[in-house]
Amino acid sequence: MRIASRIDSVRQSLVGYHVFSALLAVSIFAFGVIAVGCTEKTTPIGDLKANSAGYDGKTVQIAGTVKSAAGALGYGVYQVDDGTGAIMVVTESGGAPAQGAKIGVQGVFHSAYTIGTDVLAVIVEKERRTR
Repeated sequence: MRIASRIDSVRQSLVGYHVFSALLAVSIFAFGVIAVGCTEKTTPIGDLKANSAGYDGKTVQIAGTVKSAAGALGYGVYQVDDGTGAIMVVTESGGAPAQGAKIGVQGVFHSAYTIGTDVLAVIVEKERRTR
């Protein structure tokens, strides 16, 4: 009787160990996926403006501080400055973030025009993170 209960105890411990091991493996995998997603390269706004034709229509990622913002009915427009330059970001949902917020934005870069060194461009927001 004692041997049978000891065997059951060991079996339950092993099952618990395997469940724990599986959960640990899934957690490590999920952390790796999140870490890879967080390391996407941000492009300096100055680089976007210096090579606006090369980035036109492409998905880019920027990070910086919101300098000005306006929004209504879920739509918004705000200016992000990263120290290398500033750019307007347009959003169709979630409104504009608060002025002074530190954010990361992923979206599609659109160059409207370039005259000399002046570049008018916007990013249409796909995803936003507050830092």
